[in-house]
Amino acid sequence: MPRSGAEARRRLQQAALDLYREHGFDQTTTAEIAARAGVNERTFFRHFPDKREVLFDGEAGLRATLTQAVTEAPDDLQPLDVLLGAFRKAERILEDNRSFAEPRMQVIAETPALRERDLAKSAALTDAVADALRQRGVADRLAVLAAKTGWAVFHQAVQAWIDDPSQTLDAQLLQAFADLHTLSAPTTNLNPESRAPIAP
Repeated sequence: MPRSGAEARRRLQQAALDLYREHGFDQTTTAEIAARAGVNERTFFRHFPDKREVLFDGEAGLRATLTQAVTEAPDDLQPLDVLLGAFRKAERILEDNRSFAEPRMQVIAETPALRERDLAKSAALTDAVADALRQRGVADRLAVLAAKTGWAVFHQAVQAWIDDPSQTLDAQLLQAFADLHTLSAPTTNLNPESRAPIAP
């Protein structure tokens, strides 16, 4: 039996992930998750409102990390550079928990109900980041565009990190933002294999 609330919470998250991988999300009940974690079902609902939310426990911490980093960034940074710094701080949450993050992403990708919740969470996080940029004086339309673009780049970096364990998430994130700057450069070479300009 878990001895603390934090331990019970971690065990419930791991139990849910394991059962979703073994039997599928739709076929798994909260009672089964609780039993696998060694607690009763009432304990599950003390920690999580439903069996989808059990895989999204880190959202509040991620939101706080991102918005605080945006708020505290130096005044002379451009919005995308502010976001790169913010995501570099947030990436540690995933780096420290890769063994959970990787299968979690797979389960979400395979489960419509979880994909729907993931999209809603992503939209809420994007809105929070955009609001933090507005508070820095970034115009509304630019704040929204930067937040959506930055979030897309972050997701691409995370997927690249999952696909290639030899590279750190930080390296993937730096590369993804460098690629974004390449795309927006006045003269863009889209051939990564060559430094020479692409012939017209």
